[in-house]
Amino acid sequence: MPKLIHYRNRCIGCNACVEIAFERWRMSKKDGKAVLLGAVEKKGIYQVTITEYERAANQQALEACPVKIIQLV
Repeated sequence: MPKLIHYRNRCIGCNACVEIAFERWRMSKKDGKAVLLGAVEKKGIYQVTITEYERAANQQALEACPVKIIQLV
């Protein structure tokens, strides 16, 4: 299963990930940064295992991220 990794502290809040993969991303009303839904945080890095069905949209989201803080492994 693919795993999404999000380096949230470097997020600039551009909203691209939310627009592309809304089922997995939201914008925080508190700080304006993206939130990776269902992720577990460890030392400021958020990770979640996704389904193969979600892979394509999240691949597009990571490619659209202007600060390149999303990884798919």
